[in-house]
Amino acid sequence: MTFELIVSQGRIADRTSGAIPGAALTAKLVSSLTGLAPLEIGQISPARDDHWSLALAEANVTLAELRQAILQTIDRGNRPLMVANTCAASLASLPVAARAHPEAVFLWIDAHGDFNTPFTTESGYLGGMVLAAACGMWESGHGSGIDPKNVIVVGGRDIDPTESDLIKQAGCASFPHQPRRRRRYFPKSAIGRYGYMSTGTYLNPDIFRPPTRLPMVSCPIRSGKFSPLFQHTGS
Repeated sequence: MTFELIVSQGRIADRTSGAIPGAALTAKLVSSLTGLAPLEIGQISPARDDHWSLALAEANVTLAELRQAILQTIDRGNRPLMVANTCAASLASLPVAARAHPEAVFLWIDAHGDFNTPFTTESGYLGGMVLAAACGMWESGHGSGIDPKNVIVVGGRDIDPTESDLIKQAGCASFPHQPRRRRRYFPKSAIGRYGYMSTGTYLNPDIFRPPTRLPMVSCPIRSGKFSPLFQHTGS
């Protein structure tokens, strides 16, 4: 089975100007390491701070094109590897992944839970509502299908109180960020619940550093991890 590299280059609720070029740089690095030719989706447009409903309406075309590219990759018997400019691009990918692999366990590695709904969001940011939409907690117009009990939220450190309640009520597992001296993200209880996740995983990595270090990050959380991979893409 072969991977196909898909990179989002259309605005999907981007609030920082570095997100789209950051995705392009990351895809370029991945391409150089793997030999995969990136398929670019979307038309570049300026970042701005707008309400989730406006951002979603603007992003509908890009999301539809991303979803189509992912579906075609799966239909060819290959695996999509998507490099996204924002978490909101996952509105296109998560429902497709859930449909193709209903048994998959979804790892959401992020400082944020992204489990708000239109009724709970404090920021009005579309990217903070993605996982909840994919789990059917609200209707985005781009599908759902993920069983919340197959979701593991890892590394959260900036989750709204109401959002945290929703995560618990939905049945997602949550392993928040721990100080280094206490760090143990996957206790034996998680292994017992999910096995070793041999059925498949979905990763949504988020980088938690100030924008001066990594300008493609839209919602940085200080004192987070900084992957050596992204030292190359951010320079």
